[in-house]
Amino acid sequence: MATGWAGDGAVQDQIDATVSDAIKRARARLRQGPGLEHCEECDAEIPQARRDAVPGVRLCVHCQEAADREEREATGYNRRGSKDSQLR
Repeated sequence: MATGWAGDGAVQDQIDATVSDAIKRARARLRQGPGLEHCEECDAEIPQARRDAVPGVRLCVHCQEAADREEREATGYNRRGSKDSQLR
């Protein structure tokens, strides 16, 4: 049952849109093709096993962990400001 101006299923439509957007963003970040033999940050050798496991790898494990940590700190997701939490 919808209230106000929202149509039936509006909440689920917004949840679906949020999930779809997140999937698109994640797929856009995936690299393709052969990986580098040496890390583009520190020039350390990237083992063949890592290059086989991660298509398009550009960073060694140490530099990738640092990049992931920086990204998490910089993007701080505000759950209170998300579309889904405002629907409750």
